[in-house]
Amino acid sequence: GTSWRFNQGTRAMSSAVARSLRSAPASARRLPGRAVLSRARSTAAGGVADDAEPQGSLFNPTAEHYALRELCAAFVRDEVEPQALEFNRAERFNHPLFRRAGELGLLGVTVDPEYGGAGMDAAAACIVHEELSASDPAFCLSYLAHSQLFVNNLARNGSAEQKAAWLPAACSGEAIGGMGMSEPEAGTDVLGMRTRAEQQADGSWLLNGGKMWITNGAVSDTDLGDRYLIYARTAGPEVVKASKAVSLFYVERGMAGFSLGQRLKDKCGMRASPTAELVFENVSLPAANLIGQPGGATVCMMRNLEIERVVLAAMGVGIARRSLEAMNAYATDRRAFGASLRDFGQIQRHIAESYAEYMAGKTYLYQTALGLDLDAAGNRLDTDGVKLYCTTMGKNVADRAIQVMGGYGYMGEYAVERLWRDAKLLEIGGGTLESHHKNMVRDMSQLDAMP
Repeated sequence: GTSWRFNQGTRAMSSAVARSLRSAPASARRLPGRAVLSRARSTAAGGVADDAEPQGSLFNPTAEHYALRELCAAFVRDEVEPQALEFNRAERFNHPLFRRAGELGLLGVTVDPEYGGAGMDAAAACIVHEELSASDPAFCLSYLAHSQLFVNNLARNGSAEQKAAWLPAACSGEAIGGMGMSEPEAGTDVLGMRTRAEQQADGSWLLNGGKMWITNGAVSDTDLGDRYLIYARTAGPEVVKASKAVSLFYVERGMAGFSLGQRLKDKCGMRASPTAELVFENVSLPAANLIGQPGGATVCMMRNLEIERVVLAAMGVGIARRSLEAMNAYATDRRAFGASLRDFGQIQRHIAESYAEYMAGKTYLYQTALGLDLDAAGNRLDTDGVKLYCTTMGKNVADRAIQVMGGYGYMGEYAVERLWRDAKLLEIGGGTLESHHKNMVRDMSQLDAMP
């Protein structure tokens, strides 16, 4: 099962547990009727397949990465998959499951052990996001907002005192966090934000404004999450250029003037991941709640956007993997006109193109992740590029899975329609496709030759 915790002190499992985690349900015989769909529905729900890439491969670079993937796969199989459909239909956040991820050591995967984390790298973060998204992208999105936009952001940009004060509870799952950057009239144009923080005579800051589309902004229809990193303007364009006018602050529930504007419901997808509007009305922040230097948050923002885009790409890979396995199993077991569905050329095109695109995307993902330094910026070309490719690829593979499975694929019971709806957000959040086009072409103007 998943009763053991993943951290630097836990690197090995008994061979019996390893065999159990690697086993995946399969059947060599053809299954008629509804059983065919049950197999397609459960395929890729969790567990590392017997022919999964071994440790030392691109996708599992070390024994630690492989052990992490096995842990995540077991967690998905035993605890994430059974609740996914229920919580998505109800548009409810599964807070106990989130805390369970903390117990397993997953919430601080890129954080130093000193602060309660596992001390791993960007590839490890991709493994967790890939495995979770193969089952429940909505839960994974909340995991991303907490583990990367709050936890990793603070771990990279906070002082030792700030990290010691705020990271342990976030890594354990005691507190749930998020990040506030987007506003009602400032999305891709992030430096056009209007939320302001003004420094007071005693060194404190007074925060006013609002943030929109905030993942983990609420944990229910009425309750805020616990902790947030909020970007705010601390100087006007008449004083400094826009990139020097933004600062980053730590804000927590219970501060006077900090409230939930509204929980945003009836979304196309990601329904089990709560999205909210946050409101700040004369919120007094101690000087110690400023992360970094005044006006220095743009570098923090760009650095954290790079890992955000890489793990969003990993979500696209997870969605593609589950969709591909579902359509592949269905096409094998379903018969039409006296033959297996996979014998028809139109179906073969859907499966073959999906596999090629999935493998290309997964390779690009882990190649980019393994070259990513979480403490440095300047990797925008490929962090944008891998998100540009993998998010659309995941959506397209999910779309083909629905097409192959026909009416069954269109039904919520069989997962791929939910994956298809969830995938669309990946083309918007963390940077739109259009912003990636702009960024990449701008950076490519400095290249004399392609790599």
